Amino acid sequence: MRAKKVAAVGFAGLTVLAIAGCGSGKTGGGGGGAGILVGTTDKITSLDPAKAYDNGSLLAETQVYQFLLNFPAGEAVPKPDAADKCEFTAPTVYTCTLKPGLKFANGDPLTAHSVKFSFDRMVKIDDPQGPKALLDNLDHTDAPDDKTVNFTLKMANDQTFPAILPTQAAAIVDEKVFPADRVLADEDIVKAKPFSGPYAITSYDKNKLVEYQSNPDYNGLFGKPKTDTVTVKYYAEAANLKLDVQQGNIDVAWHTLTPTDLDSLKTSDKVTVHQAPGGDTRYIVFNLNTQPGGNPAQKLAVRKAVTTAVDREALATTVFKGTWAPLYSPVPKGVPGATEPIKDIYGAKPNKDAAAKFLADAGVATPVELNLQYTTEHYGTVSSEEYAAIKSQLEATGLFTVNLQSTEWVAYQKARSTDGYPVFQFGWFPDYPDADDYLRPFFTEDNFLRNHFGDPKITAELNAELTEPDPAKRAAALATVQHDLMADYLPIVPLLTGNQIAVAGKNIQGVDQTLDPSSKFRFGVLSK
Repeated sequence: MRAKKVAAVGFAGLTVLAIAGCGSGKTGGGGGGAGILVGTTDKITSLDPAKAYDNGSLLAETQVYQFLLNFPAGEAVPKPDAADKCEFTAPTVYTCTLKPGLKFANGDPLTAHSVKFSFDRMVKIDDPQGPKALLDNLDHTDAPDDKTVNFTLKMANDQTFPAILPTQAAAIVDEKVFPADRVLADEDIVKAKPFSGPYAITSYDKNKLVEYQSNPDYNGLFGKPKTDTVTVKYYAEAANLKLDVQQGNIDVAWHTLTPTDLDSLKTSDKVTVHQAPGGDTRYIVFNLNTQPGGNPAQKLAVRKAVTTAVDREALATTVFKGTWAPLYSPVPKGVPGATEPIKDIYGAKPNKDAAAKFLADAGVATPVELNLQYTTEHYGTVSSEEYAAIKSQLEATGLFTVNLQSTEWVAYQKARSTDGYPVFQFGWFPDYPDADDYLRPFFTEDNFLRNHFGDPKITAELNAELTEPDPAKRAAALATVQHDLMADYLPIVPLLTGNQIAVAGKNIQGVDQTLDPSSKFRFGVLSK
């Protein structure tokens, strides 16, 4: 893989990021090798980037779509992929120059016009299950010629825009295949082969078996994959995934094995349990329109009471056996700018008396009935044990009665984004390693959670941290928004943060290389 250069340069008194390549030839070398079989319990929502904002879809998108910038394996700074270079050319204009001769696997050219089409389409469709929220600072996109694309931003000096270009919101699609105003069905995508990433999909039985073949026309950051053929097998039950990787029926298990299974596999002489910091989070979301409470003050009191009553430490140690840790902010500890305001405001340990006072002061009658929805498919079967424990904790206070219900992932995604659930489980696999990625998608107007939260004060605070070039001042601004969210609004109740974990046969190489803060699992680095 060729080295790239990343430099901070000045423009009109601003600190901006310039990212440049070292040429336009194809990268990497080697390749071939025996095929690899990957197992997962994650599910693909859609192969269309406009509709997909989940880890199961990201796994597929990482392999088959190209991005202007991407995260090299093991690194947290984006570098050119389809682009030859990217830089701010004005305080509100970010310009990328594409490599020459790019094309999709079907032979269609990939040009700056393809990039403009992809971003315009993402914004226009604005699917409730899609990642358009990541582009809220994008005003418009221009392609003055085949190689140049200009992004005009609403706010100058956006410190995160380069890191957004490798995300699901920025996958480059073929304008000759994808309609401009609607989502394309998976089978039509596979048939048309509009893939420009390291791999192309050659066989597709959705959420059962998907086969990938290395794309000889890929010209980007990752180079030629070390293994030509990778097949992904989808599992309904984590127990079967664990059994198959343990017995060597699959080579790699990626998302999601239970803590008990991981404990067992660590003693096996046939597999290796690979673990690295990942920044994943788990939390409870409240739909502010349909949650319990007769007025906004009562609803906030309910959220505060739940936050104060839940025992995060018990969940981490008893349910997750130390593979996850307590979370006291939307931003997990270890991410630059993270603080722990819940500890400061509500305390680190559960407090029944404080929870009761919140409810009593707002005139909320107890016990409060909570209809709490969760899913075992997307976040693992341990979710059943997790939410049983949460129910037990809340009901033990005498302040709540909790009705639990589980739903399969595809239906869950649709219902939670259309006011189907008053209180529901959610988790986050970060798009990019920055505190803003844990805040902006969820706490602005028309946010991804679709839970009716939005406040001008929080939006202003998020804009302040986004455009602050001084690291110390930006950290202070991030601390402010985290504190105010948890003290005055609390639209989510943070619970836990965890690691990235994959289990692989002893003969599989490259797993550790792709477990990094970007949360992108890259098939191209795997080999036998």
